[in-house]
Amino acid sequence: MKSNYTTEENNLYSKVDEVIHYIWDPIGISFEPEARNEYYSYLPEIYRLVKSNAPIEIIAKHLNKIQIENIGLPSNLEKCTEIANILLSWADYLGFNIT
Repeated sequence: MKSNYTTEENNLYSKVDEVIHYIWDPIGISFEPEARNEYYSYLPEIYRLVKSNAPIEIIAKHLNKIQIENIGLPSNLEKCTEIANILLSWADYLGFNIT
């Protein structure tokens, strides 16, 4: 959790962390407790995109870019789009994406 975030922002940050670790999990480590921090370095930017209500396509492309350039895996834009949709659904549920 970020100490300078509101309770609501911390809740969203936590949900983004959980979705990235347990659902996106491109390298398949979600069952390994010692790997819980594997995706932490990507969280701030993903969180920023989600909190700012970026379009699904932008979030999906960002996740896909991480997957290709940082992790070294092949592109899977379809799965990244599903993850982006889940992330934005959480933001909406928590009151961040009110239009």
